[in-house]
Amino acid sequence: MYNWIDALADLQSQGEPCVLVTIIEELGSTPRNAGSKMVISATQAFDTIGGGHLEYKAMQIARDMLASGKQDTHLERFSLGASLGQCCGGATVLLFEPMGQVQAQIAVFGAGHVGRALVPLLASLPCRVRWIDSRDDEFPEQIPHGVRKIVSEEPVDEIDDLPAGSYCIVMTHNHQLDLELTAAILKRNDFAYFGLIGSNTKRVKFEHRLRDRGFDSSVVQRMRCPMGIGEVKGKLPVEIAISIAGEIIATYNANFGQQTASAGSSIAKLLPASRRSQASH
Repeated sequence: MYNWIDALADLQSQGEPCVLVTIIEELGSTPRNAGSKMVISATQAFDTIGGGHLEYKAMQIARDMLASGKQDTHLERFSLGASLGQCCGGATVLLFEPMGQVQAQIAVFGAGHVGRALVPLLASLPCRVRWIDSRDDEFPEQIPHGVRKIVSEEPVDEIDDLPAGSYCIVMTHNHQLDLELTAAILKRNDFAYFGLIGSNTKRVKFEHRLRDRGFDSSVVQRMRCPMGIGEVKGKLPVEIAISIAGEIIATYNANFGQQTASAGSSIAKLLPASRRSQASH
């Protein structure tokens, strides 16, 4: 049987999300001991936590997590005899850990110098990147793994297809296109991050034009312009790209940290009292 650790390594190298399921508590008679693991992807399962209805339920839960894009860990207790009808009759606690889930969906509008420096940096992170421009010849020959190149005569139309909570970066060659993209992104107002390349002068001009279009100032204030880490003062494309990537990382790390803290609290509540005190340290 293909063991869980080899399966996990292969799935992660392929960029395929999966869930690692671990028995962390056994009470009474159970089919496998604490520490047993299995890996579940959207279409396959590797190794075993004992088979039967318990494993079937674990696969259901794991695939629901994958389908919903859930990134926080999940803990669940099963009474094998009472609720699952297994003859061993004990109880077990399973830990579900999503692996390889994308932490950020990023849309980069513009394949100019800064875009070409930025996208490879983003592609090396746990992200999925849409790279959008109307000019096919501006893209490099080799597109980084995990990046979807989109050549569109109407880049603004691509905003409708972005998942809620996306990270949007606008850096096209045309100020009017930047404005139209900005208006469309702010109209949705469901992004996790929106950055517009440019100076404070550009921001003031855009704020004036957006107010003329009826945008509320509280919505416009969500726009990052200038974007990136302020302490990085360089103007080379790679320096600007590193500054922007740093701000993206800080944003999604903050969100991910909140999810992890919440998950840790849930785990502590389900552990026996003797182990709960250890989990809090």
